[in-house]
Amino acid sequence: MKKTLAALVAVATIAGSLAATPASAQRGVAAGVAAGLIGGAIVGGAIASSRPAYGGPVYVEEAPPPCRWVRERFWDGYGWRFRRVEVCN
Repeated sequence: MKKTLAALVAVATIAGSLAATPASAQRGVAAGVAAGLIGGAIVGGAIASSRPAYGGPVYVEEAPPPCRWVRERFWDGYGWRFRRVEVCN
């Protein structure tokens, strides 16, 4: 929180000093671009160094064992036949 507050104060100071100086149209655009880049770098650095917003660690179960195809013999009423069946353990 202290870093964010310091970044906002720095951006406000830079913006105030640039707005108080009279400039031509070309200098005003360059000064605005420079102030935006500096302010973005300061605020971005403060956000990047802050703590994450999520809670504690998340525990995930292991993946289930893989399934496999097995050849199975069955009686169809007339005789023995074979078919492929997926077996998951």
